Amino acid sequence: MLLELISKGGLLIWPILACSFVGLGIFAERFLTYHRATINVPDFLHGLRNLIQRKNYAEALHECAGTPGPVARVIHAAVRRHHAPRADLKAITQEAGQLEVPGLERYLNALLAIAYVTPLLGLLGTMLGMIDAFASIAGNGYATPSEMGRGIYKALYSSAAGLAVAVPTYVLYTYLSASARTLIHDMERAGTEVVNIICDSRERRDSDIIAFGENRPAEDDTPKAGRRRKAKS
Repeated sequence: MLLELISKGGLLIWPILACSFVGLGIFAERFLTYHRATINVPDFLHGLRNLIQRKNYAEALHECAGTPGPVARVIHAAVRRHHAPRADLKAITQEAGQLEVPGLERYLNALLAIAYVTPLLGLLGTMLGMIDAFASIAGNGYATPSEMGRGIYKALYSSAAGLAVAVPTYVLYTYLSASARTLIHDMERAGTEVVNIICDSRERRDSDIIAFGENRPAEDDTPKAGRRRKAKS
């Protein structure tokens, strides 16, 4: 069937086939990239919360650096600047997330372009086939219905090929776009939660320091010389 499609579809079958191979390559690359970048965000944040509450920022940074994906890189940017105020931490996570978005959306526009272009290539091939068929009829001055049917039949091959590539390509684009939006949502969620974890840890530490200062035993205000005289008596 494929060889028949190539032999009867005309020259524009070749760019349509090239678009199909490029689309499959983009899908495979993006699918593997998104699969490697996906992590269990609640479990990852739970482990980091324990480290941050113990002020073990070095190990938290090590965990972020050892975890692949944009979510871990956004968290790493916030933990590395854990001493910054809350507003600055929010800005840091937002900036880190914005830097990751172009990498997540890479090649998706090319996949969408393939889904839009291949039907047009197929239509162009059909129009060229129809022009060729009617040109031969005009040259001979007559044509039987079977000859006209064969010409139109061959001309429609390219349109069928273009639609056969465009429909699954658009479905794959929709799937990849949803995966990219899920990762972007995970980045935003992780950035917000890690800022809250860091700031809550600092507030807890400050409250512990204040409570320790209030519970410290009061020192004897008696002058040292007076205390020595009391001791001698």
